[in-house]
Amino acid sequence: MFRTFLMLCALCAPGLAAAQEAPRTILVMDASGSMWGQIDGVAKITIAQQVMDDLLATLPDGQELGLAAYGHRTRGDCADIETLVVPGTGTRDAISRAVNGIKPRGKTPMTDAVIAAAEALRYTEEAATVILVSDGIETCNPDPCAAARVLEESGVNFTTHVVGFDVSDPEALAQMQCLAEETGGRFLTADNASELGDALEEVAAAPEPVAVTVTFIATEGEGGPRVTTDLMWSLSDGDTVLMDFERGASVSADLMPGTYLVSALRPEDEASAEAEISVGDANETVTLVLPALLPAASVSGPAEAEAGATIPIDWDGPDAHRDYIAVSKPGDNGYENYAYTSKGDPAQLLMPAEPGDYELRYVLNEGRKVLAAQPITVTATQATLEATDSAPAGATIPVTWDGPDYHRDYISVARPGDRGYVNYAYTSKGTPAQLVLPPEPGTYELRYVMSQDKTVLTTRMIEVTAVEATLDAPAQANAGEPLTVGWTGPDYHRDYIAVARPADRGYEAYTYTNLGTPLALKMPLEPGAYELRYVMSQNKTVLAVQPIEVVDVQASLDVPATAPAGSNIAVHWDGPGYDRDYISVARPSDPKYSGYTYTNKGNPLILRMPVEPGDYEIRYIANANGTAILGREPITLTEVTATLDARETGRAGGTLAVHWDGPDFKGDYIGLSRAGSSDSEYESYRYTSEDSPLVVELPEVPGDYELRYYIGQDRKVIARLAVSVE
Repeated sequence: MFRTFLMLCALCAPGLAAAQEAPRTILVMDASGSMWGQIDGVAKITIAQQVMDDLLATLPDGQELGLAAYGHRTRGDCADIETLVVPGTGTRDAISRAVNGIKPRGKTPMTDAVIAAAEALRYTEEAATVILVSDGIETCNPDPCAAARVLEESGVNFTTHVVGFDVSDPEALAQMQCLAEETGGRFLTADNASELGDALEEVAAAPEPVAVTVTFIATEGEGGPRVTTDLMWSLSDGDTVLMDFERGASVSADLMPGTYLVSALRPEDEASAEAEISVGDANETVTLVLPALLPAASVSGPAEAEAGATIPIDWDGPDAHRDYIAVSKPGDNGYENYAYTSKGDPAQLLMPAEPGDYELRYVLNEGRKVLAAQPITVTATQATLEATDSAPAGATIPVTWDGPDYHRDYISVARPGDRGYVNYAYTSKGTPAQLVLPPEPGTYELRYVMSQDKTVLTTRMIEVTAVEATLDAPAQANAGEPLTVGWTGPDYHRDYIAVARPADRGYEAYTYTNLGTPLALKMPLEPGAYELRYVMSQNKTVLAVQPIEVVDVQASLDVPATAPAGSNIAVHWDGPGYDRDYISVARPSDPKYSGYTYTNKGNPLILRMPVEPGDYEIRYIANANGTAILGREPITLTEVTATLDARETGRAGGTLAVHWDGPDFKGDYIGLSRAGSSDSEYESYRYTSEDSPLVVELPEVPGDYELRYYIGQDRKVIARLAVSVE
């Protein structure tokens, strides 16, 4: 059987608009043996070659063309399929030469050729079209219809157009028609060279574009509910307006393939959305995304307000969590001040410190959306200051002021150009304000400062003059001595006279000037070079200095070499006798004491010794601005003993006479305790000051007990005697 098989394989972009462009094309030519058959005395291979030349001449210049053939190399081989010219521009001459050089030899794998062309066009990824011309039945694949269905199901947009050339066999025609219809293609027939050329031109030509219906809808937010209220729609094709503010929840338009601009306006809040769309070859629905419809709100306040004033703002709105009323610069997404709606209606809103044009706003906290706004003009606020032209450094002066007196407004004194202040007084304290001037002389300015943003409303210059002080004291003093110091100076609140090391910013001791002049100032206990200072309390400003030499001071002690532990001894002393100086007893290596007596108790004074025997020392301690040992003498304390004598048994609830011998120090006592109990426990006791013998009451509970002699100091037991209560 003679066949001619010609395929035009096209890579098509999605949509009719793309189909109007010249597609990439592969021409696949049947070179099977049947090509040698004749029509009107001319071989079909010759007809095919002539038709191919005519078709090449009609295709656009920019068309990318390629050529494939099968059955042209071997006989009886269903796999004999080959690409002769790779698709590209400027390939017409190469294709013509290749077609004219074909010599038919083999079989006709019609279906496999369509499959191979589809795979070469990556039909599962991109749109593809195959144009097949055949004069007979499939000779290799048993089921062209099944293969066509697989191609249609797995392809992106795959189409096969089939031209039956001089075909009369009903089975062959059925196969060709099935191959076209299963892939959505066209089936044409041709009986001669002229009809073959017409059919090829018809299926190769780009289809005429067809209008499609596009429906436009909108949603509230991405993925939100569809808008069901009327919107105002506009649609344009470049400069051509196709739809101008057409009302409706949705609209439709019949459009040719191309690019359009569509927009929707929601009248309720004037929100809008627009999109550029590309219309293809199928009906479609286009969705525009509008912002979610915000709840209604309003704000109402005066048209004008003074800078820094707090004014009531009436509002209405959702009052959602953390919603607020704000005052902001127009065009500014932030705010100057705000008040939460949860505080009630009207909101009390603080106006900005700077005059100008602003907006009152109701702001929905979620998304910081402005639901309502009203313009407001903030006008300047005025202030005045009245005060003396000059005053001494550190002085407190009255400053008469007039101004808004907003919360935490203040009157300050500062260096010109300095953003901070040296001192201030709140206007809430009334007028005149009592303002402390700086401690350093110089030129300053008084200011009325609005607390919001530290806004200066007015200023007034003031000259701060130097203030002087003097000191009058000896050039030398004893260590620890309460020195008499005369002084002159401003005597401001908490000014003081101090003694300090020359390089030390602090002090060793001080006394406030409000105690008068002269005053007593304790000297340091450490000898050396010091200086007396008049110190203004503000910034610890030193107004006067006088050097002073602190000299060493000594003390002597007269004590016995030994004494019984726990006894009282007489201590003769010689020393400065400063207030709170004392005589102490301590272990030689211990900085602390075991007992002490103030020197103001007399000379000699009585000092009680510790109860533990051993080596100690008696010390003279100066107790001014710290402590210092001015003198010391050693002493040895000897152990003290005692004896107890009483009957071995006694009657429960009765009494027992106890004879004793011991130191009889003040507070000593005889105690009765259970045998084995701690020394801190006793059943009854009697002081030794009652003399010997003394009577001890026995407990009601029989048992073994113990009599003990206690030294009152530290409750040390120095004698024991066992007794039995029956």
